[in-house]
Amino acid sequence: MQTNQHRVIAIDGPAASGKSSVAHEVARHFGFVYVNSGAMYRAITWHVLSHGIDPADSDRIAQLVETSWFGGDLKNGELRLLIDDVDLTKHLREDRVNNEVSRVSTVPEVRKVLVNRMRNYAREYDLVVEGRDIGSVVFPDTPFKFYIDAPPEVRSRRRAAQGHHDVIALRDQADSSRPASPLVIAPDAQVIDTSVMSVNDVVSQIVARLKEKGLSH
Repeated sequence: MQTNQHRVIAIDGPAASGKSSVAHEVARHFGFVYVNSGAMYRAITWHVLSHGIDPADSDRIAQLVETSWFGGDLKNGELRLLIDDVDLTKHLREDRVNNEVSRVSTVPEVRKVLVNRMRNYAREYDLVVEGRDIGSVVFPDTPFKFYIDAPPEVRSRRRAAQGHHDVIALRDQADSSRPASPLVIAPDAQVIDTSVMSVNDVVSQIVARLKEKGLSH
């Protein structure tokens, strides 16, 4: 791990596995800053759609990313991505964003910008970062890696209960088959199946394992 990098807890997993809720609580427990990388990709997706750009047009997306200004805002222990000084949080769960985020996130320029931003965050804060390639690509050197999972049917029910209509199987296929940083389990990540576990149970298990590794408040 780079000497100018703070401690990073990486929590990866597929859509609706429960990783966001778990990561948020783990961050609160240790007093770390929480980063939702999926929200960052969703923000760029909304930005792309709001400019009328086809999510399949990687060249125009790359041009948009190159001409946009990306900042960060720390609020209530969570880092939010600002695009051209705008916090897009209220737009991130729109169905059109759900439907296109997998395509936009495959654009190499998008991934490059956001990976660099997350690494810059780690130079300033201790982080809990959740996503799909945090332990495998963004912070491969961190010793604190977890992969949160559940069967597709369980995750589909969770997503429907949240009022969203994206198809989990299609999201899984897109995330696992994309050429840039596909969803994989890092070799040294500890895998946790959340199928029959509450958020508190998963958090307790992660906290216990981190303490075994010597991580404290």
